[in-house]
Amino acid sequence: MQAAAAASVPFLLLCALGTCPPARCGRAGDASLTELERRNENRFLERQSIVPLRLLYSSGGEDETGHDALDTRVRGHPGGRQLTHVDQASFQVDAFGTSFILDVVLNHYLLSSEYVERHVEHGGKTVEVKGGEHCYYQGHIRGSPASFVALSTCHGLHGMFYDGNHTYLIEPEENDTSQEDFHFHSVYKSRLFEFPLDDLPSEFQQVHITPPKFILKARPKRSKRQLRRHPRNIEEETKYIELMIVNDHLMFKKHRLSVVHTNTYAKSVVNMADLIYKDQLKTRIVLVAMETWAADNKFAISENPLITLREFMKYRRDFIKEKSDAVHLFSGSQFESSRSGAAYIGGICSLLKGGGVNEFGKTDLMAVTLAQSLAHNIGIISDKRKLASGECKCEDTWSGCIMGDTGYYLPKKFTQCNIEEYHDFLNSGGGACLFNKPSKLLDPPECGNGFIETGEECDCGTPAECVLEGAECCKKCTLTQDSQCSDGLCCKKCKFQPMGTVCREAVNDCDIRETCSGNSSQCAPNIHKMDGYSCDGIQGICFGGRCKTRDRQCKYIWGQKVMASDKYCYEKLNIEGTEKGNCGKDKDTWIQCNKRDVLCGYLLCTNIGNIPRLGELDGEITSTLVVQQGRTLNCSGGHVKLEEDVDLGYVEDGTPCGPQMMCLEHRCLPVASFNFSTCLSNKEGTVCSGNGVCSNELKCVCNRHWIGADCSTYFPHNDDAKTGITLSGNGVAGTNIIIGIIAGTILVLALILGITAWGYKNYREQRSNGLSHSWSERIPDTKHISDICENGRPRSNSWQGNLGGNRKKIRGKRFRPRSNSTEYLNPWFKRDYNVAKWVEDVNKNTEGPYFRTLSPAKSPSSSTGSIASSRKYPYPMPPLPDEEKKVNRQSARLWETSI
Repeated sequence: MQAAAAASVPFLLLCALGTCPPARCGRAGDASLTELERRNENRFLERQSIVPLRLLYSSGGEDETGHDALDTRVRGHPGGRQLTHVDQASFQVDAFGTSFILDVVLNHYLLSSEYVERHVEHGGKTVEVKGGEHCYYQGHIRGSPASFVALSTCHGLHGMFYDGNHTYLIEPEENDTSQEDFHFHSVYKSRLFEFPLDDLPSEFQQVHITPPKFILKARPKRSKRQLRRHPRNIEEETKYIELMIVNDHLMFKKHRLSVVHTNTYAKSVVNMADLIYKDQLKTRIVLVAMETWAADNKFAISENPLITLREFMKYRRDFIKEKSDAVHLFSGSQFESSRSGAAYIGGICSLLKGGGVNEFGKTDLMAVTLAQSLAHNIGIISDKRKLASGECKCEDTWSGCIMGDTGYYLPKKFTQCNIEEYHDFLNSGGGACLFNKPSKLLDPPECGNGFIETGEECDCGTPAECVLEGAECCKKCTLTQDSQCSDGLCCKKCKFQPMGTVCREAVNDCDIRETCSGNSSQCAPNIHKMDGYSCDGIQGICFGGRCKTRDRQCKYIWGQKVMASDKYCYEKLNIEGTEKGNCGKDKDTWIQCNKRDVLCGYLLCTNIGNIPRLGELDGEITSTLVVQQGRTLNCSGGHVKLEEDVDLGYVEDGTPCGPQMMCLEHRCLPVASFNFSTCLSNKEGTVCSGNGVCSNELKCVCNRHWIGADCSTYFPHNDDAKTGITLSGNGVAGTNIIIGIIAGTILVLALILGITAWGYKNYREQRSNGLSHSWSERIPDTKHISDICENGRPRSNSWQGNLGGNRKKIRGKRFRPRSNSTEYLNPWFKRDYNVAKWVEDVNKNTEGPYFRTLSPAKSPSSSTGSIASSRKYPYPMPPLPDEEKKVNRQSARLWETSI
């Protein structure tokens, strides 16, 4: 199904970074170097060689002293080489007339608990190691709140820091021969211009921005009232990108043929990218696996990054087994032109589209390349027109923004438009996998990393994070008194939210809202409906968590006022095979659509403008007016290119083209032909028994009052009236409910069988003693029990007799006695005996002339030592049955007549 979902995101975009990697210095003598490449080689104009120090506290004092031993591995443990690093460290870097003190802590979010490193040696041997050395830190410059630091300490200090004005890159010098520690390091300082960006010489303005093929049209800024508002939890809930990195063979060569150095470099890049994402997008990047091609490349790496990306996605599909949200290739190759990477737009969570390729560069620039590529995966598009028009202004003039082409320092920010694009992507149903928080991390349990690990009751994060949420509920990773939780979407005022409380609303018709389980503070993993469900009324089909319609596609490309053209436009034009209507192009020839495929060809819309919202218009807008039954229809379209052969001007895969029909590669096919997997069905073949929906995880999500793996069990409950509970057979809560129902049912059945057996035993004993069955009652008043026998013999009344030989068993009928008196008959229905009144009188009266025996009596002197079971009950004589029915009526069973 993932492959099918991937087809819903056919858009590609090649990352065109404005700051190409200085790694091209290997081609410094090449006369073909562009101005941009030469400028980036000199981006760090100032360099100094220094010896950084690690600051440690003196024994018995509070003063810090510097040491040239930079190793942060934990000391004092027996055994071999330690791979565990201290949680916090401080370093002193004296460079460019300033003493920088870098206070850093381990990035506990970087590696997942399932993280593996794998490489293939010569001869085909695969070496796989679970875990890995974690020496990747983030932090700040002491005394500078606006600063940030990202470093690795596995082999000296490798990373970057920013003091609020300049970006600095630090790395060990390759010619340093020290075996224990890297003493000499190079520190690079970014260049600073002494005049505003607007006054720069012309050769530095808008560097490497291709002149657009369309006329820019300024758009008015949207007011706050016009800005789209999304549910609070989508924006504020932390997202997680589970990422896998693959290093190609040339990348391995660039790191001295060392798997350790190659992996260390790659993890440093991811650590820097995570620093950008966590602050700007409230999203963490978690490494789940890394693969290094130490022997040779697994496929031919092309200089065209688009071709490389396609081949890499095929490799992922066929050979990579690890589960991840995205897989990116780090290549030591230099791609053609100035393009430094390629990625699929909106491809996150998809098997075939969730990935990208990035070319080698210095650590900081490679981090920006990765940040851009991942941004494309999560639906962020670099819209140069909005930047040029001022609609999406980059606030950081000097550094520029992540998705921009200009800037002279390391960019650290996304524009507000980029952030809105990300939120729009999430709220349209994209990125469902990003809400699934990794259960644990690779590091040993560490209080303050935000993950509840072994030995912890809670973990609300750093002290600053706990102040925002959970401070009253969690102290030193221990819950305060009477607290159940400290943080999470299902935690409120230190208590679990009730089962069924909605913690994440559905963002569209194809999404499924998530609810709290009642026994956890975390919201359930984000899921959506399986592909093939109808949406938007019956106009669309769910595909990859999004509702696909031609109308939505027209709005996406041309604006909110645009709508899809009438069906007649498609039937009239797409069958012609011209520029104004077709099903694709074969070299220079337009392809005619088959009659059944016309709704899957050229996208025709109404009221389109001259400029698409994204991409570039290739050629002219085609506009045709057709008349049908006196109506004039506007049938317009355009070939909107994102890159090379990626044309948005055609109907998307997954768009409906008829009842139970959907588009795939310009063909209209039955939904059944896609062979979508499905959930459990009942005997009639109805998915989820018609009482729920099938999710993308192939599990039924049941409607209210229904539970079970197939939603076939009716379970009414009243505790969800205000919460809109949705139960399923999935998860802890659903499982517990099912187990409880089964256990309760077994207990009730056992009780019924036990009572039945006991009653039947007494009945058999009566018959074996030759005594008739007497109509008996359970009377809870125990004060009469002591008066059981008179003169050692049980009392009996005259209406008992041995009728057992002539009995007939009457099943399912109630014993209805009759009396000459109407004292115990209901006034509204004389034939019904008022047993309740009779029991009441029995318990009230203490004396009376009438007595009756409830069961066979035993002599007080019997061997069992038990008293006689005959009881004295003073009450008016119960009425006798009709004479003609006496035998049959008195054969009624004991358990059929007892109250």
